[in-house]
Amino acid sequence: MAVTSARTSDRTMPPGLTRDQLLELYYYMRLTRSLEERLVNLYRQTKVVGGLFRSLGQEADAVGSAYALERSKGDILSPLIRNLGSMLVQGATPVEILRQYMAKGDSPTRGRELNIHFGDTVRGFIGQISHLGDMVPVMAGVTLSFKLRGQDRVGLVYVGDGATSTGAFHEGINFAAVQRCPLVVIVENNGYAYSTPTSKQTACASFKDKALGYGIPGVRADGNDVVATYQVTKEAVDRARAGEGVTLIELTTYRRKGHAEHDNQSYVPPGEIDRWARENDPLDRYTRELTTGQGIASSELEELDGRVRGEVDRATDEAEASPAPEPRDALRGVYADPAEVPALWYREGIRSAVETHERPSSWGTHDG
Repeated sequence: MAVTSARTSDRTMPPGLTRDQLLELYYYMRLTRSLEERLVNLYRQTKVVGGLFRSLGQEADAVGSAYALERSKGDILSPLIRNLGSMLVQGATPVEILRQYMAKGDSPTRGRELNIHFGDTVRGFIGQISHLGDMVPVMAGVTLSFKLRGQDRVGLVYVGDGATSTGAFHEGINFAAVQRCPLVVIVENNGYAYSTPTSKQTACASFKDKALGYGIPGVRADGNDVVATYQVTKEAVDRARAGEGVTLIELTTYRRKGHAEHDNQSYVPPGEIDRWARENDPLDRYTRELTTGQGIASSELEELDGRVRGEVDRATDEAEASPAPEPRDALRGVYADPAEVPALWYREGIRSAVETHERPSSWGTHDG
């Protein structure tokens, strides 16, 4: 099966993206970066509980790929710790993210989990499993359920380059390929699996080539170009929705911060980070493309920057005013609260029932 490649130089702005959508892509990228910068400030004030994971340099791949999904059709994604931008596109809010990192009592997990380890199936994102590659078989099952129910929905799952060397990745993508699940698998090739450079963890010349072993298309795109990322993902999403199965997308990008904020990146060759920041910053590149190629005034982007600053400031004030978790809250939902919730998360009305601890009339039935 032929393996294709999408390059920035091969395309102009793709059809289907309006001027407002181009600006919206910029907004989400700026929001991702500004929100993470605020989290760094809070982390240094010891207000963030646990580790802090940055996506500096990778904002375009998360935003551009998630933007290709259709929330109105119920498309769903599974992010990794560096895919905050994808969750914002799907509807997660800055105050939720801040409360979650600060382990507040009114955070999505009520202070019992940290960073972006939470999900909302109504808005279209599933909480991640930390173990690398494990969300591929999970999303294979989720998208198989779409197919079996005859639903016009697509799933997207992110993995890092290191995760492609795990058994979970292999089993999940192989199963999804055989079942022709409506799934898009994105491999974020940022050069390092924690501290291990790509050349030390795989002999494969390109991650897109791994698609050949599963009998599915493989494509590589510039993950620091938000429009190129959107374009290649949109093609894969359309293919999945048409019943043509799985596509593997390799997005080439770069992680300009360590695995987490505590990682000093001593394993990175001198000058490498500065070179990527100077030549391939996704926000700088997109700003130039909008102002020179699309005729958008710098003042419009500055207005969006101001909007983002205001949103992050307000979210920070709300999060800092939020209460700490109630001690008794640690006992809620440890085993089952109520017992049927995990099995019936997709039911109509389940979300409000969980929040009020009422039993919907549809629980206990098996009407598909």
